[in-house]
Amino acid sequence: MMGTSMSRTNKAGLRDLNLRNFAAGIVSALLAVTGPPAIILEAAANGNFTTSQTILWMFSCYVVGGIYSILIPWYYKMPIVGAHSITGVAFLATVTAHFSYSEMIGAYIISALLMLAVGVFGIFSKLLEYVPKEIIAVMLAGMITRYMVNFVNSMTELPLIGGVALAVFLIFSKWKTKIPPMVAGIAMGTVLLFLTQPLEGAVLGSSPVMPALQMPTFNPLSFLSVSIPLALLILSNDAAVGLGALEQNDYRPPINKIISLSGIFSVLTSFFGGQSANVAGMMSAICADPEAGPKEKRYMGAVVSGVIILFFGLFAWKLVPLIQVLPKSFTSLLVGFALLGVFGNSLSTGFSNPKMKLSAALTFVIALSNITLLNISAPIWSLLIGTLVARFIEK
Repeated sequence: MMGTSMSRTNKAGLRDLNLRNFAAGIVSALLAVTGPPAIILEAAANGNFTTSQTILWMFSCYVVGGIYSILIPWYYKMPIVGAHSITGVAFLATVTAHFSYSEMIGAYIISALLMLAVGVFGIFSKLLEYVPKEIIAVMLAGMITRYMVNFVNSMTELPLIGGVALAVFLIFSKWKTKIPPMVAGIAMGTVLLFLTQPLEGAVLGSSPVMPALQMPTFNPLSFLSVSIPLALLILSNDAAVGLGALEQNDYRPPINKIISLSGIFSVLTSFFGGQSANVAGMMSAICADPEAGPKEKRYMGAVVSGVIILFFGLFAWKLVPLIQVLPKSFTSLLVGFALLGVFGNSLSTGFSNPKMKLSAALTFVIALSNITLLNISAPIWSLLIGTLVARFIEK
C-alpha cells in the first residue's frame, strides 16, 4: 500500500510540471550556480583552504541545498526553494582568514543550531525586531563595498568583457524580463571570456573528492565573529525574503517549521564543510511568482531548481578546478554582478529610516573598515555598536 501511495504522489507531481514552473526553476537555479561559486572560491582562498576542502564546501552546500529544495516543496506543495546564502558567503570571505578551517566548521554548526533554536522556540520575528533590519542591511552593504570597488576596477582590466556584460545587465534590468539581469550579465561575460581569452591550464577535475565528515573546533571568538552574524544574515536576507515572497503570493508557509528545517539541513551541511542549506530568498520569490504558472503547481519550479543545484554539487569536483583558473579580474566581475543587486537593496534598506542616520552611518563605516579588535571582526562590532546607538541614542 505504501508503494502504491508513493507512486501516485510521484505521478501527481510529474503531472504538475509545466513549461512555466520548469522555466522558473531553471532561472532560480541559475542564480545559485552563476555568481555564488566565485564568492565561495574567494572565501576559501582567503582562508587558505585546500582544494579538497573547497570542493567539499561547494559539494555540501549545493547537494544538501538541492535535497532541501526537492523534499520540502514536494511535501508542503509550496515553492519553498532551498540553497545556501549568497550574503552569508560574502560575509565569510571577510572572516575565513582569521580562523582555522576546523574553527570555521564549528562556527557553521553553532550558526545552524542558532537557526534551529529560533525556529523551535518561535522567536524569529522577535530576534529581527531587536536588531533593526536597517542595521543588518547596512552592515552587509559595508562588508561588500570592497567587492563593488573590485568590480569597477575589473572593468578597466577587462573593458570589452566588462563593458558588454554591464550593458547587457542594464538592458535586462530595464526590460524586466523573466531572465534576471545578474544571470544575463554573467552569461554574456562568460561567453566573451571564452571567445577572447584562452584559459591556460583550464581543465576539468579528474579525481573525485569523496564526501567526508569534517571535525569541528569550537571557539568562543568564532561564535561571536562568525556564528551570530551568519545566522542573522541568513534569517534576514534569505528566510525573511523567501517567506515574505510566499506570503505575498497567498501561501501560508509554516514559518517556524521552515526555519527549523533550515537549521537542521544547515547542521548536516556544516559537518561536510559548508556553511548552510536554508530557505532561499530571491529563488523562492522567483518560483512563487504568478509568472511561474498556476499557484497549486508552482512548487514544481522549486523541485526543478533543487535537481539542478543538486547535480551542480555532485560535480563540484570537476567544476572547481576549472573555476579556479579564471582570471582574477573576471572573478571580480562575476562576484560584482552576483552582489550588485544585494548591494543596492542593502543600501536602500539601510539608509531608508531618517531617524537612524547616525547608527546606520556608524554601522556602515565600521563594517567597511574590516578591523579586528580583541579578536572580534568588524561585522560583529558594527552590529553591536549600530544596534546600541539605534536603541539607546536615537531610540
